[in-house]
Amino acid sequence: MLEHLTTEARNPASEQLDGLSSLEIVKLINAEDRVVAGAVEEQAQEIAEAIDAIAERLSKGGRLVYIGAGTSGRLGLLDAAECPPTFNSDPSQVIGIIAGGPKAMLRAVEGAEDSPELAAEDLRNINLCNRDAVVGIATSGRTPYVLGALGYARSQGAFTIGLSCNRDAALSAQADININPVVGPEVVSGSTRMKAGTATKMVLNMLSTGAMVAMGKTYGNLMVDLQATNTKLAERARRIVCTLTDLSAEQAAELLKRCNGELKTAIVAHRLRYDPEQARQQLQASRGHLKKALENNHQ
Repeated sequence: MLEHLTTEARNPASEQLDGLSSLEIVKLINAEDRVVAGAVEEQAQEIAEAIDAIAERLSKGGRLVYIGAGTSGRLGLLDAAECPPTFNSDPSQVIGIIAGGPKAMLRAVEGAEDSPELAAEDLRNINLCNRDAVVGIATSGRTPYVLGALGYARSQGAFTIGLSCNRDAALSAQADININPVVGPEVVSGSTRMKAGTATKMVLNMLSTGAMVAMGKTYGNLMVDLQATNTKLAERARRIVCTLTDLSAEQAAELLKRCNGELKTAIVAHRLRYDPEQARQQLQASRGHLKKALENNHQ
């Protein structure tokens, strides 16, 4: 079956790859990478529908679960890991699962991707339920582990999204929405960490970012729900407060300190002349949406 997959085909442009200079290899890979954004763009409608479905479930207390094997699983874990520092989301809200467990993040676990039963067990272990959305990531579209994951997710009433880089993927039958950016054969045949991996990362960026924006995690394009867990993020928080309040850096730092480092609380407190607790209550009434909190100050 592999010989019929686009991701396994030989790329005519790279058949003489081992005879190229380093500069020629760079230019070839760069030229091939240019097709990735176009392939993702063709899936814009499906990606948007998936964002809406994910945001709806997250807003009702559900979770976004990425599950995959190999590179696909690693990319899901990466996107999940980056949500808490970027959007101050609970670490349990976006979850990444990889076939073979955490050790597979750094080293391949042979045979793990071939077990649909293992996927069902992994999802049972996180108590998957009908409030959750599951994104099954499989470049080939046929990985048994991912097929098993989507099948189990559907049996539990979870919303299912299939992400692959081949048309007519087997996982399509198990998913409510299918996202299939077809990027063509890789420069190194079958090395789907390349164009397919890039396309996967782009789609995952859109899914998590789009859902978090829908939940009020940004104000305009500003990262107002970030966690100031290091010097860089603390400085970013101060700059955002300065931008949205016209305060000096010193005043912004003092305001953040009074609001326990809560960026949105600080902005509401300053803009509406509230104390920190009143600001928190205003945000809670607006379900965490800063724009809504500021617009609804008359209520």
